[in-house]
Amino acid sequence: MDCIFCKIVTKEIPTKILYEDDDTMSFLDAFPVAKGHTLVIPKKHHAKIQDLPSDVNQKLFNTVHKMTPKVDSLQGSTLVAIHNGKDSGQEIPHVHVHLIPRSNTDSAGPVHSMFKDKIDLSDSEIDSLYNQLKII
Repeated sequence: MDCIFCKIVTKEIPTKILYEDDDTMSFLDAFPVAKGHTLVIPKKHHAKIQDLPSDVNQKLFNTVHKMTPKVDSLQGSTLVAIHNGKDSGQEIPHVHVHLIPRSNTDSAGPVHSMFKDKIDLSDSEIDSLYNQLKII
C-alpha cells in the first residue's frame, strides 16, 4: 500500500510522534496550518469514518480526547476536524483527525466561512433531508 500514514505507522517515514498506543498514533502535521497542528490516526488503514470498526473508532476518539487538552493549551481553543472522503477535502484516504490550535487572531473563521455560497432550503427540502438522515 502506498499510504503515507501507513508508512508513518511502520516508521518508514519519520515524524514527530506525540502519542502512540497499540491502535492509534498522534503526530505533528508535516504541513501545518498553525503551530502545533496535530493529526490523530488509527494505525490500521481505513479510508472513511464509517469504515472503522466500533472499537477502533472508540480508541481513535480516546486518543483525540487525550491530545486535545495538549493542543488546546497552545492557543486556548482547538479546531477538531475530519475530512471524510475526497470531495470533503480529504487528501490522504486514511482516516485522520486534525487538531488545530485556534486563536481569535488567526486567519481562519468558523466552519460556515468555508462556504461562499449559502443554501436556502424550503420546508419540504428540510423534511426530505430529515427523513433521509434520521436514524430513530
